[in-house]
Amino acid sequence: MERKQLIEEINRLRSEKNAVILAHYYQMGEMQDIADHVGDSLALAQWAAKTDADIIVLCGVHFMGETAKILSPYKKVLIPDMEAGCSLADSCPVNVFEKFVQAHPGYTVVSYVNTTAAVKALTDVVVTSTNSKKIIDQLPKDEKIIFGPDRNLGDYINSVTGRNMLLWDGACHVHEQFSLEKLLKLKEVYPQAEVIAHPECKTQILIVADFVGSTQAMLNHATKSSAKEFIVATESGILHQMEAQNPDKIFIPVPPNDSSCGCNECNFMRLNTLEKLYLCLRDETPEILIDPQLRERAVKPILRMLEMS
Repeated sequence: MERKQLIEEINRLRSEKNAVILAHYYQMGEMQDIADHVGDSLALAQWAAKTDADIIVLCGVHFMGETAKILSPYKKVLIPDMEAGCSLADSCPVNVFEKFVQAHPGYTVVSYVNTTAAVKALTDVVVTSTNSKKIIDQLPKDEKIIFGPDRNLGDYINSVTGRNMLLWDGACHVHEQFSLEKLLKLKEVYPQAEVIAHPECKTQILIVADFVGSTQAMLNHATKSSAKEFIVATESGILHQMEAQNPDKIFIPVPPNDSSCGCNECNFMRLNTLEKLYLCLRDETPEILIDPQLRERAVKPILRMLEMS
């Protein structure tokens, strides 16, 4: 089926089935363009919770679909490709994490949203890169905290809050791969450019950055800043929105270490395509299903996050 016909069919099915399409900033541009809402993890969670659609199609990765289902248990939640996982979520197996938590009694467990429903069920409060500092700042100064699974985000939160959280040793394969050497060379080529980076990046990247923030915060900063050039250290899908909202500005992606490519893409995010989105709406599958008892435990830390945000 040609692209134009795919888009027409997606729009027809969306209308007929009262479906809403949510897309993460790291999706391909054409996936973002067809979505009803585009956002980061927190925004997608909030839209999923308040939509009155019968079907939610989450164009992102598996844990995002789970989060939508946790918040909307009576709605049908679909994702275009069930294989769209997350290296960060995969770095925190629930059975190993549970033993880690049990080995540290008396600790408050704070988990990044990039985790499975099972890990969320072991968590006291979930955070995103957008609200992590705000939530940690609300916890007592002497509170002992386990933070997982992203060690880079945990390191960053420790540095800006003065905490000493116990960090799980996980990371995002995209943000781990940014090349400091290539970033510094880009700064030589674009001396007037601001460096903006996601807190999932390694400390050596964040030290060089002029601004550190979530995907939404980076987008907002790029729009408000008087700078005309930006070197961007996060998944390159966000450049689609940055360029759309700021056509007079230049955005340069930081390359990964092991590639001659000029951008750093999440191979899981790129599994979602227009054709898979069409088939997903047509067949109403793959569907995200969560055990009701697990859902009851997993929703509590998410609701606490939304209250504290």
